[in-house]
Amino acid sequence: MIGLTLKHLRYFEALARHQHFGRAAESCAISQPALSLQIKELEGMLGAPLVERASRQIRLTSLGEDFAERARKILLEVDELDDLVRAAHGPISGRLRIGVIPTVAPYLLPQIITALTARFPALELQPRETVTQSLIEDLLAGRLEMAIVALPISEPALQEFKLFEEDFVLIRAPEDAAKPVPSPEKLKEMRLLLLEEGHCFRDQALSFCEMKPSDPRYLMEGSSLSTLAQMVGAGMGLTLLPEMALPLETRSAHVSVARFPSPSPSRSIGIVWRKTNPLVDQFMKVGAIVRTVGQKRRS
Repeated sequence: MIGLTLKHLRYFEALARHQHFGRAAESCAISQPALSLQIKELEGMLGAPLVERASRQIRLTSLGEDFAERARKILLEVDELDDLVRAAHGPISGRLRIGVIPTVAPYLLPQIITALTARFPALELQPRETVTQSLIEDLLAGRLEMAIVALPISEPALQEFKLFEEDFVLIRAPEDAAKPVPSPEKLKEMRLLLLEEGHCFRDQALSFCEMKPSDPRYLMEGSSLSTLAQMVGAGMGLTLLPEMALPLETRSAHVSVARFPSPSPSRSIGIVWRKTNPLVDQFMKVGAIVRTVGQKRRS
């Protein structure tokens, strides 16, 4: 197809992903008219429309859906060709897009960035914080190189690298500090504060308490672990926090901390990346550094 470029594919993939000219243009760092012009040029080459344009939204045509899927695969292959070249030049350098779940990012990401940039001065880190499902989608689509998540992910296309195990602790009112630690059965009957839907930590906490997402009548939700700790400090209930969050989240919240008897609830934190990425050896070295940071942070 004469005239088709990678730029056309990247712009159209962004439009297909965002379903909005303005947001797609912003993600590509160009103006909306420029993006619209490129899409019209692409449609002219194909001799058929790729999108149905309305006043407030766009919808991909049948051809657009198929074209977007093929474009994503081509762009992923091109990115991995670039990674192949990077792998041949020794230590990892250039852009590294790394995703982190919200229940890890505030507590480890600053130290991870410091450690990685010290070890790999030519590395350009581009972190992104969001929930697990979005990170997995971005990994598979080639918008991220790796992600720090709670394992297992069990996605056949991704390789998992375990970092460490981490216990959950109970956060409750100071006046309850001397009381016995409630069992999972007792927690069901208490006013339990958890993260909103979409966070894997919410699902792990519900699993420990043997509660279904639709069950809890006493459940209240927060958007972050910091919010949950402050709500406990205000006397609104009790919650679970991952151990790494304690130094930061209990510093300003008026709460008490209690540890569960063995076997205590816990999670496994790890890094995942696409198995097809040529930078596997470099990613293993990155993982080893992140593991050291995590172990120091928890000691």
